Amino acid sequence: MGLILYQRDHCHLCDLALEALAQARTPEFESVFIDGDAALEARFGVRVPVLRDAASGRELDWPFDPEGVRRFLLA
Repeated sequence: MGLILYQRDHCHLCDLALEALAQARTPEFESVFIDGDAALEARFGVRVPVLRDAASGRELDWPFDPEGVRRFLLA
């Protein structure tokens, strides 16, 4: 499963999302910073942080907690 966390630099909510992913023992994921990418900013601008499963295309929008991440990973 290829997981991607879309986030911004200096984003408090993104820091909280990283904590939730760590507490959920999320498998390895890629961090993609949307800052400066017009297409990504248009798509995710006000939604970040967003966890995306690249294989299925499913996305988990903030807010989420460790249990929500676990449910997302098992779905």
